[in-house]
Amino acid sequence: MNFQKDPLGFIRTLQKQYGDIFTVLLGGKYITFILDPFQYQLLHKYHKKLSFQKLSQKIAVQVFSIKILENYEDLNDELHGVYQFIQGKSLDLVLENMLQHVNQMFESQLLKTTSWNTTQMLTFCCSIVFEITFTTIYGKVPTDDRKNFINELRDNMLKFDDKFPYLLSDIPIELLQNVRSLREKLIKCMMLDELAKVSGSSEIVQKRQDILEKYYGLKDLNIGAHHFALLWASIANSIPVMFWAMYYVLRHPEAMEALHDEIDHLLQSTGQKKGSGFFIHLTREQLDSLVCLESVILETLRLCSYSSAIRFVEEDFVLSSETGDCCLRKGDMVAIFPPAIHSDPEVFEAPEEFRFDRFMEDSKKKTSFYKRGKKLKFYLIPFGIGATKCPGRFLAIMEIKLLLLVLLTYFDLQIIENKSVKLNYTRLFFGIQHPNSDILFRYKAKF
Repeated sequence: MNFQKDPLGFIRTLQKQYGDIFTVLLGGKYITFILDPFQYQLLHKYHKKLSFQKLSQKIAVQVFSIKILENYEDLNDELHGVYQFIQGKSLDLVLENMLQHVNQMFESQLLKTTSWNTTQMLTFCCSIVFEITFTTIYGKVPTDDRKNFINELRDNMLKFDDKFPYLLSDIPIELLQNVRSLREKLIKCMMLDELAKVSGSSEIVQKRQDILEKYYGLKDLNIGAHHFALLWASIANSIPVMFWAMYYVLRHPEAMEALHDEIDHLLQSTGQKKGSGFFIHLTREQLDSLVCLESVILETLRLCSYSSAIRFVEEDFVLSSETGDCCLRKGDMVAIFPPAIHSDPEVFEAPEEFRFDRFMEDSKKKTSFYKRGKKLKFYLIPFGIGATKCPGRFLAIMEIKLLLLVLLTYFDLQIIENKSVKLNYTRLFFGIQHPNSDILFRYKAKF
């Protein structure tokens, strides 16, 4: 209970009392925390005895109703192989595709807003992030069905996402109202027959479909469950990141001004003018050159991410660290708790403040941060650590950058409620924390 009320304060108190490695009984599970950032590599050093697979399988079964096959490890390896299509040079093609959908969505819907339109910010972010993510990954819905299909799928996905922490916490699904039927509906919606109505799916979806058919068979519901899990993973954290990035930028005029200057400079240098018509075209290199925009997103992740790297202890053993030995028991867990480093005043000055330029230095990306006079390898870890890092992290950051850029370029944006929004700690250990309330803002197209 104390951990959920004030997770950082709780962990800090124990750290002062017991040092950088200690074990806590939380929710019936013994979790050993490693808080010294110079010891994070212990997870990799002991990777054969500290397993991530059990946790990922638990999520697959309990949350997404995926059947674990005998050769599930081979399937996982093949599925991981196709993440190359949302990384590296492949992102150029994904960005081209995303730009088309962004241009179409903004031109057909939002740019018709010539007078102030007032709405809830989180609701607004849910709408644009979901539609752009779905159309980029799974393809374009026919115009006649688009609004109903996208809206229904989004609303059902968000209702399901709301129950995600409970599904993961071993509460029987029967006690969670209509979650089972909601999940069945979402799985059926992601089966091949339904996805065939959508045109232009990305390469990652096509390759995943081929692999899943090979392992499960053409009509197996597990294929829909895998697609459903991919879609959930693509939006579950991107939506709250988009919300917090907008919230912080609109709350800090100096951030807004710096972003406008940087974006205007890029658009002018590429010969793109802001006018009454809407079309924007950027390469990935140009998007990556926006150092201030990236700094804003990284600072947002620093303040709002509670993703922990968690491992299951496969056997009794002694974990040897620079600060001493620690006995671990089979069946317990080991965790790294990123907020401890993200909010360390020795690493980040005034860590409770949003500083848009924290990850900039002399107009370049800043990657040097120090603790105890030593340079840190791990100073910002919102996407996990090592081999289990989120494979979609590059796509997620690219999407948030693009959407922020478009909103700031083509719209006037204002928060109109004078209230402070805080983190809601219902997703501790898993991803970006949601806001504890929504907030009214207004927007209109610039002319």
